[in-house]
Amino acid sequence: MTWLALCDHDNRRLSLRGLGTDKKDMPLLVDDPQTLLTRGTVMFETRLSPDGRPQKLFAHKNTHPEMRSLTFQAIPGGGIAMVQVQGSTISHAAIKREDAGRTDVARITYSWDSEMKWARMSLEQPEETEVTSVYIDNPSPLSLTDIRELMLGHGDQTFAQDMIFAALSDQIEAVGPLPTLLPNTPLATPWGYRPMRDLRRGDTVLTRDSGTVPVLHRIGRTVPARGSFRPIRLRAPYFGLQQDIIVSPEQRLIIDGPEVEYLFSQEAVLVPARHLVNEFAAIEEPCGPVITYGQVLLPEHETVMAAGTALESLYIGRIRRDGQKLNSSVLHHLERSLLPEHARPAHHVLRWYDAIHLARRRAA
Repeated sequence: MTWLALCDHDNRRLSLRGLGTDKKDMPLLVDDPQTLLTRGTVMFETRLSPDGRPQKLFAHKNTHPEMRSLTFQAIPGGGIAMVQVQGSTISHAAIKREDAGRTDVARITYSWDSEMKWARMSLEQPEETEVTSVYIDNPSPLSLTDIRELMLGHGDQTFAQDMIFAALSDQIEAVGPLPTLLPNTPLATPWGYRPMRDLRRGDTVLTRDSGTVPVLHRIGRTVPARGSFRPIRLRAPYFGLQQDIIVSPEQRLIIDGPEVEYLFSQEAVLVPARHLVNEFAAIEEPCGPVITYGQVLLPEHETVMAAGTALESLYIGRIRRDGQKLNSSVLHHLERSLLPEHARPAHHVLRWYDAIHLARRRAA
């Protein structure tokens, strides 16, 4: 898979060879306005209005030589609707967002394979594990002209102020559980720290509470380095770190101590890295257009030790029981019978307001 385009409110870029570390030696599409991308993904993140007002978020329209458009719109109730028009062919889908408290950021992943005559639109929310998907029959491909209009803002295009970023891939992109560590992150093993990228199935790692456990799989994925994928640098010696590490905003840390017991009546809690950013212990890391994350899958969702601090390993819940969700995820290439089932996280996961309160007390 290769990310071909990325846009936000500061920059727009498209390369037929791929972006950043995704760049290939040769173009992946012929540089002709009529070239069709018959298989691909449009992914974007946006803030949803708390009052659920309808709003066109991301769209393009061209009326020559025939009507062509692709529109994503926020709908009342906090959902997303998609309408694609290609001449007399119209495809549409809608997802209504489930109640998720104060979370107002949504990630929409629209993937299509026009030759196989199917498409999927999925809605996810940061810090939530649930994925809601709908399927569409007979989607239309995007021409290179359509792509340039949509991603570069040419012609009649909409990129609402509530949009955070949008990206285009030439492949079907996964939804669901995501890796959250850089491949060079040192993980504790019985033989000392080893970069995560060097670990294989059958190797062992040291965990916070369960001693030595085997690595079932190592998962990796390249994603746009924006929004909920924008990397965060956790700085030593904070959090018990022996060296700086770079993680995804969704990577959850084990935080313990007197404040945790006093505030939450828990020995330890899980806190997403996004809520620890404070300009000294955790800071946003400058990066290129894309970034590759990895993570290890362990039998019981044990907590790994990374450079001296305790981090959550990849949590997959009971995804193996749902063939559709499994096939849509980064685990699709793995044998279902070899996947574990993870119960709820061993520690309480703080909501955003509690996490921010704890981080402020720690910083005081």
